[in-house]
Amino acid sequence: MNRYLVPLSALGTLAGAAVLLRDYVTGGACPSKATIPGKTVIVTGANTGIGKQTALELAKRGGNIILACRDMEKCEAAAKDIRGETLNHHVNARHLDLASLKSIREFAAKIIEEEERVDILINNAGVMRCPHWTTEDGFEMQFGVNHLGHFLLTNLLLDKLKASAPSRIINLSSLAHVAGHIDFDDLNWQTRKYNTKAAYCQSKLAIVLFTKELSRRLQGSGVTVNALHPGVARTELGRHTGIHGSTFSSTTLGPIFWLLVKSPELAAQPSTYLAVAEELADVSGKYFDGLKQKAPAPEAEDEEVARRLWAESARLVGLEAPSVREQPLPR
Repeated sequence: MNRYLVPLSALGTLAGAAVLLRDYVTGGACPSKATIPGKTVIVTGANTGIGKQTALELAKRGGNIILACRDMEKCEAAAKDIRGETLNHHVNARHLDLASLKSIREFAAKIIEEEERVDILINNAGVMRCPHWTTEDGFEMQFGVNHLGHFLLTNLLLDKLKASAPSRIINLSSLAHVAGHIDFDDLNWQTRKYNTKAAYCQSKLAIVLFTKELSRRLQGSGVTVNALHPGVARTELGRHTGIHGSTFSSTTLGPIFWLLVKSPELAAQPSTYLAVAEELADVSGKYFDGLKQKAPAPEAEDEEVARRLWAESARLVGLEAPSVREQPLPR
């Protein structure tokens, strides 16, 4: 019997070390224990994946949670799951289709009319590397949903967010933004040959640029905005890439995926952290990789590009007047 103890002990140590390494690589849990009783939180794309787990985490902390989703059947089911698990009955489902400007305006109007306050807006929903689809309004799907949809939604809710200050906006981007480029001559891929990967990277770069410019415009308002890369997670977002259904990926690359790919629960920790951490109360215009603040790609820091993208985005979604007073660029 004793001859098995050493190998078993070594195996247990190795397994424990692997788990610890995985937790280190994937970032770990939100370090903040702050609660948000009475605060109203909107999470887009919250019927599954990172969005649902973020809503769950914030419901545990006492928030009034609004799940904003396109598929109401799944959204209602997610809200029911969260209410059951947290015993927080202030978790509700609302319809929001980010591929429709009409739906976005209807959602925002209902929130403004029915909600006394909006303390936290988490722009979580997204599409990744889908075929060359277009939104209801003719925008390339990834740019339209990931950037333009959230751009309009955020602007329409800004007055409510400012009236609820201190309040926070969290925009989910991706590490993929570093490979992105904003092509102002063809933002919607109408003349170029469509490249689904490049379109995704452009949309995620646009989110970081939007975050930077919005932060500049919101100075002194009591509203902060930050962007984050949640990490690579096992969610439905990557369903168009084919990776999850690949035999090679699941066998040969399985151990690597286990080490590097987060569960939705872990991937929701950065959003939770940015939403509740007291030490981040005055942090705005920053980019977080997981739980750590980092410098984004150089193009994401370009103020002129950010300013131009804001103007073009406002034109495309039909914002008649700026929702926030424009601040001059520093000289």
